[in-house]
Amino acid sequence: MAKKRIAVLTGAGVSAESGFSTFRDSGGLWAQYDPQVVASIDGWYRDRGLLLDFYNGLRHQLRDARPNAAHYAIASLEKDYDVTVITQNVDNLHERAGSTRVVHLHGELDKARPEHGVYDESFSEAEVIDLHYEDIRLGDKAPNGSQLRPHIVWFGEAVPKIERAIDYVLQADILLIVGSSLSVYPAAGLYRYAGPDCSVYVIDPQDVNLRHDKRITHIREVATAGMPKFIEMISSPE
Repeated sequence: MAKKRIAVLTGAGVSAESGFSTFRDSGGLWAQYDPQVVASIDGWYRDRGLLLDFYNGLRHQLRDARPNAAHYAIASLEKDYDVTVITQNVDNLHERAGSTRVVHLHGELDKARPEHGVYDESFSEAEVIDLHYEDIRLGDKAPNGSQLRPHIVWFGEAVPKIERAIDYVLQADILLIVGSSLSVYPAAGLYRYAGPDCSVYVIDPQDVNLRHDKRITHIREVATAGMPKFIEMISSPE
């Protein structure tokens, strides 16, 4: 018998419990920095050095961060289910906890790519460089001769993996949304692709921007407390 398919959409609320600085949660980086300065393609062309310093600092913080119980609980689902993690987070904590299929919608902090070249579904992953938490400096070149830049999807850029994420949601038997306020598009609209027979669960202590839908079960907990409840719910006989 084929395993049930679970698509897990995660946001800042998962990483926040690891002590990693997130962007949109309460007290996050957007409260300290203007996203149009440090998270837009215009900001990159305006001051590459500033953005490199900003993301180098985040990468140092990521090196010292550790997955939390929610990351491990999500990874543990793979024992009984066919699981895809679709994350808005740029950290690698899901992979470090053991998740084997992770779609990073907004890029990966621990990687770099050439400044020049269109980043879309045809983009060669061979051009992405694993930084091993090292810095990127002005003058660091990619093999094609252009400046290396963080492998991050900034405001003003397309989200090339959104179509792949939509496919996973369309195929899911269960959609789990953890720690996302669903305020960043296009990721915020992914739940709308869940099929009519797909059960939708949300783990977040706050109200989430969802249309009224009787399929949605809202577990009002932080990620680490909500994941055990979710696992118990889907494991109980109907």
